[in-house]
Amino acid sequence: MGDRAPSVDRRKALRRGHVSEYLAALYLMLKGYRIVALRYRTKLGEIDIIARKRNLAIFVEVKARRKEMSAIDAVSPTAQSRIRAASDLWLSRQRDSAVLSQRYDIVAILPGRLPRHFPNAF
Repeated sequence: MGDRAPSVDRRKALRRGHVSEYLAALYLMLKGYRIVALRYRTKLGEIDIIARKRNLAIFVEVKARRKEMSAIDAVSPTAQSRIRAASDLWLSRQRDSAVLSQRYDIVAILPGRLPRHFPNAF
């Protein structure tokens, strides 16, 4: 019976992560961003959300935590380089990549509060 607990916990964590990503995407849309990809996966890594506003491509890491600083601290230097590598791949596939600026943001999903958006977080 104890062997099943990790998979149940893992499924709950994945579900919580997906819900958090959808909340973050909705929040960004309300702020005027256009969502172009959710959970963009490459062999180099995954980007939670890719959004655009005119000629700006925003690569967003979503973290659900109890406190803002925990969310920001949870995006390690390793995660940052993984996101940058995946974003380079995404940019290389865009026809208008030459005119795009890029930015790396964090959206913190906090219990009982609106999401917190941290532009240019890394």
